[in-house]
Amino acid sequence: MPYIRRDEQGLIAAIQLEPGDGLEELPSSSQELIDFMNRMGLEQDTLQQSDMRLVRVLEDLIDLLIDRDVIRFTDLPLPAQEKLMERRSMRQSLGALDLLGGANETI
Repeated sequence: MPYIRRDEQGLIAAIQLEPGDGLEELPSSSQELIDFMNRMGLEQDTLQQSDMRLVRVLEDLIDLLIDRDVIRFTDLPLPAQEKLMERRSMRQSLGALDLLGGANETI
C-alpha cells in the first residue's frame, strides 16, 4: 500500500512506497489517491508540452546567433551539436512527409 503525506489543508501532497514519519497509509483503490495521481499526470503532460515549446525557442535562438555570426556551430559542445543536428534531421524528415502542405493551403 502507498503511504501519503498531507499538506496543511489535508490534501495529498506526496506519495511514497515505504512507511515513514508523518506518513499515512492509504489503500491503492482510494479515490482520493487516484484523483491525486491523475492530477499529477496532467501537470506532467503540461510541463512536457511547455518544455518542447521552449526547446524549439532555444533551437531558433541558436540558429539566429549562428546566422548573425555571434557564435559558430562548432563553438557548441559536441553533445549539443549532435542533438541539434539530430533534431534538424528529424524536422526535415517530418517536413518531407507533409507532401500536401498545411491545412490552409489550396491544391
